[in-house]
Amino acid sequence: MDEPRTDTNSSPDAGKPDAASAPDLAESLRQIGAAGRAGLGAAGEAAKALRILISADLSLARSAFGRALAFTAVAIAFGGSAWMLLMAALTAVLHDALDWSWTLSLGVCALLSLIVTGLGVWRAIHYFEHTRMQATRRQLARLGIGELADFMPDPASSESTRNAAERVAEATEDTPVKKGMGVDVTPP
Repeated sequence: MDEPRTDTNSSPDAGKPDAASAPDLAESLRQIGAAGRAGLGAAGEAAKALRILISADLSLARSAFGRALAFTAVAIAFGGSAWMLLMAALTAVLHDALDWSWTLSLGVCALLSLIVTGLGVWRAIHYFEHTRMQATRRQLARLGIGELADFMPDPASSESTRNAAERVAEATEDTPVKKGMGVDVTPP
């Protein structure tokens, strides 16, 4: 029969690390310092790559903006000339086919042009309102940044910044708020 085997050849300290093989404190500190320098170097490399990316992106945006502006000018010129030709053709059709007078035909075309212009101005004003960055300005004011900071509630307050902005707008309706050198502050 086989007897149960007992391992008598292993030493009692077989599972424990050897005290002589553990690194000393100075070596541990050197390793930590080297890891810190490597991390700092990697952060520097990442920052440099981000700076290069932003620089290239801005250069591309600047170039694209110029080209977009040029093609916008071309589109406006050709769109304007096409609209004038269309109105001339419509005027001729109204005069010849419907037997309207030249004055009435030109007046109807001018009225149509004014209606389209009015719609364009109305929509442009609507979209220009978004360029005021109202929500961002309210939040910056709530953090104490910007010309409206004195009028907004503290960050810990439960009052809504929109309500505070409306309250300020109502209170200063007659006399606008001034900043620095007497320049009016645009309400958020």
